[in-house]
Amino acid sequence: MHTPELPRLLLVEDDPVLGPLIAELLAGDYSVHLAADGRHGLHLALTETWDALVVDRGLPLLDGLELVSALRRKGIGTPAIILTALGATADKIEGLDAGANDYMSKPFDAGELRARLRAMTRSFAPADALLDVGGWLFDPANRSLRSPYGVLVGLTAKESELLALLAGHPDKVFTRSELLSALFHAEDSPTVIDTYVHYLRKKVSKSVVRTVHGLGYQIGDAE
Repeated sequence: MHTPELPRLLLVEDDPVLGPLIAELLAGDYSVHLAADGRHGLHLALTETWDALVVDRGLPLLDGLELVSALRRKGIGTPAIILTALGATADKIEGLDAGANDYMSKPFDAGELRARLRAMTRSFAPADALLDVGGWLFDPANRSLRSPYGVLVGLTAKESELLALLAGHPDKVFTRSELLSALFHAEDSPTVIDTYVHYLRKKVSKSVVRTVHGLGYQIGDAE
């Protein structure tokens, strides 16, 4: 029997006592990876796929708000909670404006943190708004794919648009010219389509988009 994988959570916290403590508190519900500074946290957030982020604000090398803001500029919408000792209303507004989904002040209650994480990552999309991609559920509105085992994969805006177009017409083979015209600027090179297909395959599976040689691309099987 396949054991469902735990959702992946990136915790960016420099406190040598609090960081491991939070990781231990969340370990039963998440596969937690701890980064001890903002620069390392940003690198991990950019290069790997996560279901949620918990980010301290006052981090060495790169501030937590700058980290989240950098991710949003890159089109990465992974849900993020800022966890910080700065609890004034103005601080919360600044954190939310930077792109965080939620903001919690220290000291915090572990049960409340878990509940906020559940609420933040919960999908409210109606069933008819979801698309089936080889057994995975694709939510275009939230730019995410959920595997049959509950693993959540976040997509960038362009990755989501490309997948939505292909998945919305499962019997159609799209030429690169058609995809370029629908999703990109006329002056862009057709190779940009190949690039985003590569991104999708790397995040999900090689079979999520099928190459029809001599013609173009068609939605495949994500499993």
